[in-house]
Amino acid sequence: MDFYRHFQRMLLRNYLIGSLIAVIGVGGFFVFSTLHFSTFEKWMISGILALSFFIMCFIEYRAFSRHIKPIYRAFYKSNPSIRTLTNGFVQAHRFPLLTVKRIMGPHFLGLSVPAIILVTAAIYFGFLNMPYMYLFMGGLGAVIVAGMHAIVEFYLTTSAVKPIIEELRNRAVELHGDPLSQNNRVFVSIQRKIQLSTIFIGTFPVLLFALANQVKLYEQAASITRSYWSWAIFILLLGMLFAFFGTYLIYKDLLAPMKNLQTAMEEVQLGNSQFLLDNTYSDEFSRLVSGFNHMSSSIRDREEMNHQLLDSFFAVMAATMDARDPYTAGHSQRVAEYSVQIGEKAGLSMDELSTLKKAALLHDIGKIGIPDHILLKDGKLDDIEFSYIKKHPVVGFSILSQVQPKEAMEPLLPGVKYHHERYDGKGYPEGLSGDDIPFFGRIIAVADAYDAMTSDRPYRKGMSRDKAVAILLDGKGTQWDPSLVPLLVEELKLSSVS
Repeated sequence: MDFYRHFQRMLLRNYLIGSLIAVIGVGGFFVFSTLHFSTFEKWMISGILALSFFIMCFIEYRAFSRHIKPIYRAFYKSNPSIRTLTNGFVQAHRFPLLTVKRIMGPHFLGLSVPAIILVTAAIYFGFLNMPYMYLFMGGLGAVIVAGMHAIVEFYLTTSAVKPIIEELRNRAVELHGDPLSQNNRVFVSIQRKIQLSTIFIGTFPVLLFALANQVKLYEQAASITRSYWSWAIFILLLGMLFAFFGTYLIYKDLLAPMKNLQTAMEEVQLGNSQFLLDNTYSDEFSRLVSGFNHMSSSIRDREEMNHQLLDSFFAVMAATMDARDPYTAGHSQRVAEYSVQIGEKAGLSMDELSTLKKAALLHDIGKIGIPDHILLKDGKLDDIEFSYIKKHPVVGFSILSQVQPKEAMEPLLPGVKYHHERYDGKGYPEGLSGDDIPFFGRIIAVADAYDAMTSDRPYRKGMSRDKAVAILLDGKGTQWDPSLVPLLVEELKLSSVS
């Protein structure tokens, strides 16, 4: 609540000070220093300005109350929903722009319209002695003053609203675990900021001076005002064109590095860390680019370290599994190597091969749940014992499904669960057949079978390479995928030749 009250106080202070300076200071000074009035006329003008000021405050307060309501609800509801907090968060981002709209709308019209009506009536009834043309000039002056006031209030409100945005984000995280985000939404572009700032700050004071000077000239030498005003308009238009052109050059100079940084950050979000080599800037962007490159380098180093740690973890897990049975030591590592060889022949990408290798390393992790007297039995297993063995793909699937983050393990699960399915549908655990068996499961099945046949057991010696290859070829299309068996056989022949 303190954040909200402080925010309100800052807005009220900025508004009152800005309005008094704009209306009473600049506007009053413009009127009373430019025109000559009697004492009665000065009191009349002052009264009109004061009454118009209070009308303006009332109308703008109504608009302000409507604009601030979403922020008020986000702070004063005891347990605001994520939607309420999001509405307040978005409205807080929009508030500087809404401030400009209020000043150029209720503020400007709420002051100018009553003032023009009252001054017109005062001139008509003889209370003021001044040409009606001055009303037109006063209206132009009011637009200029409102524009300068609006641009100042925009930047003051931008500064005041930042703690509110941060507090709303903190509340959303605390109550709902959701860090609010703009979702790349831009409420006011930098180009618009630069253009309006240049026009209002650079050009409008000159225009205000020219307007005041025109009134002075009109009072003192009416015959020269027409030619002077034509010349003044030309000079002002030339100045505004220069301001627009200068704004374009400034924006173009800022846009190029911002686009490069934005594109690079989008690549980082996609997991593609990269360096910005185009660091030809001589301003603060040089530091930003250097900082980004340092960050990108740190991300790459950390990703490389994480990959190494993860690969080591898979290798250690596989070695731990194989250590339970000294007769199958290195089995998981060899199955992974054979699987990768098949995957390379099948045209898998580097990312797919990496995933396949990890799945193959962990394909027997479910054997953790099999008792030693069954897993390490020297002789042939009976039906009950074999039923325990047949559970290990599902047990492995269940174990890896619980590892977080879940999305990191999901690509490995099909290879672990389905590496004992047969191409003819007579395998386990689900009796899948043909292409219904996940591709990684079919690859690991071939690699696992070959290594099992060529590895020594307590009750038998491992087969020769030729005999194992003959069994693989004989079983293609029934036990194994007929397109994958030749890939491993071809690789084995090449390795034997070399």
